[in-house]
Amino acid sequence: MDSIITLINNLIWSKALIALCLGAGLYFSIRTRFMQVRSVPEMIRSIFSGKTSPSGVSSFQALTMSLSGRVGTGNIAGVATAIAFGGPGAVFWMWTVAFFGASTAFVEATLGQIYKEKDDRGFYRGGPAYYIEKGLGLKWYAWTFAFATIIATGFLLPGVQANSIGIAIENAWGVESWITAAFIVAGLAFIIFGGVKRIARFAEFVVPFMAVAYILIALGIMVINIDQVPVVFSLIIKSAFGLEAGFGAMLGLAIEWGVKRGVYSNEAGQGTAPHAAAAAEVAHPAKQGYVQAFSVYVDTLLVCSATAFLILSTDMYNVISPAGEALVSHLPGIEAGPGFAQAAVESVIPGFGEGFVALALLFFAFTTIVAYYYMAETNIAYINRKIHRPWITLVLRFGILGMVALGTMKSAGAAWQLGDIGAGLMAWLNIIAILILQKPALRALRDYEAQRKAGKEPVFDPDALDIPNADLWREKLKESSS
Repeated sequence: MDSIITLINNLIWSKALIALCLGAGLYFSIRTRFMQVRSVPEMIRSIFSGKTSPSGVSSFQALTMSLSGRVGTGNIAGVATAIAFGGPGAVFWMWTVAFFGASTAFVEATLGQIYKEKDDRGFYRGGPAYYIEKGLGLKWYAWTFAFATIIATGFLLPGVQANSIGIAIENAWGVESWITAAFIVAGLAFIIFGGVKRIARFAEFVVPFMAVAYILIALGIMVINIDQVPVVFSLIIKSAFGLEAGFGAMLGLAIEWGVKRGVYSNEAGQGTAPHAAAAAEVAHPAKQGYVQAFSVYVDTLLVCSATAFLILSTDMYNVISPAGEALVSHLPGIEAGPGFAQAAVESVIPGFGEGFVALALLFFAFTTIVAYYYMAETNIAYINRKIHRPWITLVLRFGILGMVALGTMKSAGAAWQLGDIGAGLMAWLNIIAILILQKPALRALRDYEAQRKAGKEPVFDPDALDIPNADLWREKLKESSS
C-alpha cells in the first residue's frame, strides 16, 4: 500500500505541477500588473472594511478563516521537511511561490466572490466548484473538483495536521498519541456541529493570537542570535541556486520541496481559500481578492520565515541527500517535523521551547482541520443544491473525526504522502480552471481600481462588466436600489 501511495504522490507532484504553480503565479502577476506589490495598502484597508451580516462573515473573519487553512502544520513541520529534503535553499523557493502566488490567490478568491450564492439556510457559499460551473459551464468539471475537495479536505489532509499535533505533544509532555487523539476529536466535534458562524468566531479569536505569539517568540530568538541573521540569509540564497558547498547537487530538490511545501502552506492556487473568501459580506469581489492575497504574505513571509530562521539560526536541523546521505546532522535520531522547531526554541529557552511549539502547533493545526471541514462541507452544499442529502454531511462529520483520530496515531510519512496527494490533486484542477476563467477576476480588479481612483467606494455591477451568471450580485444591486 505504501508503494502505491508513493507512486500516486510522485505522479501528481511531478515537475509539471511545480512548473504549473510557478508559471501560473508569474502569469497572473503580469496580468494584474503585480498587484501583490502595488496594492499592499489596499490589501490592509480591505481587511477591516467589511461587516458581518446574517448571510456572511466580515472580511476580517474571512481572512482568519482562510488563515486557519493556511497557517497550520505546514508552517512548522512543513518548513522543517522542506529544509530536510531540499536544503536551506528550499526556503527561498517557498518565498518565491508565495510572492507570485499572491496574485493567484487574488484571482481565485475574486472568482469565489463573483460566483457565490446562498445556501438553503441563507449563508453565502462559493468556491472553485461554483465558479467552474457558472463561469465555464462545465458541470462535470465542477462536480469532479467538488468530489476531489471532499476527499482531500475531509479525509486526506486532516491526518497530516493531527499527526504533527500528536508528535509535538508527545515530544513536549510525553502524552500518548491516543490520548491526544481523543481530545482533538472531542474539540473538533464541538466546533463542526456548531455551524459556519461558530467556525468563523473560533478562527477570529485563535488564529491572530497564536500567529502573533509565535512570530514574537521567533523575533526574540532572532534578536538573541542577531549575529546569525546575515549568515542565515546567505545560506538560504546560496543554497537556493546551488552555490553553497555541500548543497550544490540539491538545486532541483530545493525548488521541488520549496514549491511543494510552499503551496501546501500558503495554498495559493490550491482552491481552498476561495471557499472562505466567498463567505464574506463585501460590496465588491476584489476586496476579498486583496484580503486573500495578503493572507499568503502572512502565512509564508511571516510565519514560515519565522520557523525557518528559528531552525537555521540555531543549527537545529538535518539535511538528507537523495541517496540517503546525511549532509547535515545536528539532530541525529529526530525526523523532519515539529521536532526541529521544538529543538530550536528549546536550545535558546530551555524548559519552554518544546511546550510552546507544541501549543502553537496544536492551535495552528487544529484551526486548519476546522477550516478543512468547512471547505468539505461547502462542496457538499454544492452537490446538495438540487436534491438535499443530509446524510452526506453526517458521513463527512464522522469521517473527518475518524481520520483525525487515525492521523494522530499513524506514521508521519504516510500522513504527509496522503496530504500531498490531496493538495496536489486540488491544485491541478483549480489552477487549470482559473487560467481558463480569468477574465471576470481581471475585469473586477480594473473596475475596483477605477472606482477607487474616482474617489468612490467600489460597488460591483456584473452587467456593467459583462459578467454573466453572477446572479447573487444582481439581486444585491436590486435590493440596494429599491
